[in-house]
Amino acid sequence: MMLKKAKIYIYITVLTLIFTAGCKNYQAVVTKADLKLPDTFTNSSDTLTVAALPVKQFFSDERLIRLIDTALANNPDMLSAMQRIEVARANLRFNASKLLPQVSIAANAGVEKYGDYTPNGVGNYDTNLSPNVSGDKRIPNPVPNYFLGFQSSWEVDLWGKLNNQKKAAFARFLASQSGYKLIITSLTAQVANLYYQLMSLDTELAIIKKNIALQQNALEIVKIQKQGGRATELAVQQFQAQLLRTKSLQFTTIQQIKETESQLNFLTGRYSGTIARDTSITAAVLPSALSAGIPAQMLLNRPDIHAAELELTAMNADIKAARANFLPTLNLTPYVGYNAFKAGLLFNPGSFTYGILGGLTAPLFNRKALKADYARTVAESKIAVYNYQKAILAGFQEITNNLNGIENYRQTYEFKQQELQSLQSALSVANDLYVVGRANYLEIITAQRSVLDAELELANTKRNMFLSAVNLYQSAGGGWR
Repeated sequence: MMLKKAKIYIYITVLTLIFTAGCKNYQAVVTKADLKLPDTFTNSSDTLTVAALPVKQFFSDERLIRLIDTALANNPDMLSAMQRIEVARANLRFNASKLLPQVSIAANAGVEKYGDYTPNGVGNYDTNLSPNVSGDKRIPNPVPNYFLGFQSSWEVDLWGKLNNQKKAAFARFLASQSGYKLIITSLTAQVANLYYQLMSLDTELAIIKKNIALQQNALEIVKIQKQGGRATELAVQQFQAQLLRTKSLQFTTIQQIKETESQLNFLTGRYSGTIARDTSITAAVLPSALSAGIPAQMLLNRPDIHAAELELTAMNADIKAARANFLPTLNLTPYVGYNAFKAGLLFNPGSFTYGILGGLTAPLFNRKALKADYARTVAESKIAVYNYQKAILAGFQEITNNLNGIENYRQTYEFKQQELQSLQSALSVANDLYVVGRANYLEIITAQRSVLDAELELANTKRNMFLSAVNLYQSAGGGWR
């Protein structure tokens, strides 16, 4: 008797040690981002930000607004983003369902031949079922087994593993919604940038055509002067080369217009079509409100930063779930239904049965796999931290660059206007001097080329002002409201 009790104590001690080894709790790890944002972007503490403006208030061009609306409705990236939200929503429902018992209806039929020396074999010797006798040893026939009822399996969430998996899925669902907003802001900015690029190209084309007409007129004049002996063939060829250069610019610009229209058609989900637009970027007016607020507002408005923050939240929940894998798991498997050895007796009241089995298991020999999974989860959470910090750094730099760009391009545009006026005056003076023989043809050609280049640069500078404004709107987190 004492030996039997000693064996029981030994078994209990061994089992306790096994469970203790399998349930070793890892130290909690929570990854956090180290945020030390500056107080302002450009020494301005104004909290007014363009991110708070809806698209229809930021942009004043109705044709651009219609183009953006078309892109948001038909763009393949937008449609894909919506489906990613549905995937995340389904994953959330799946992880939430793990917290509930899994119930299934079961209809089983089988047969079992009990061995002579098994517990079931000994317990199921029955004269009705075992007519064959060999001496005093009774040999059972195979026994049929029929079951109809409900079976359930439920993992009790003792340590919060399933709940943390649900939290991670919920955070990723919210991140997918932020990803959808990010596609909206990105697509809005892409369409607007291409639209203003198209307006700039239209302006450039008009400038080039105007200069072609002027250069053709100058070529005709120098040809007449050659016939009168006042110009040489060299002058004619120089004017001709100048005209051919400008004509080649015309077709290069036309190709750029076609490519830009094609890009806009792609973004709007169309194969082809003419883009309705204002054709003069020099007459277009910049949005009146071009402030970015303070860096703290960027964290709330930018979808990519919000998505990175949510992914970090999800990874911390994944770490807690991975830690819970080292702890014991309690599984309950209840059942209820009818069970009989004959089909005709299946629905007999005496065949009604129910039961429940509870099992407590803890990892022992698979701990290396659990450690590897835990280490992988911690490493991925650190990647999420770095991505979060990177998104904040990138946002700050983008806003700062665009704020500076708007101001610097505005100053550049003013000087370019003055430069163009001076060059146009110089061209007029050169033409007058050439008529009276006090300037040569090279001075005329140089003056014409300088005016053309200045006009094109002025249009490009105005385009850059609009692109900086659009990019500021995007980098501050606007466009998705």
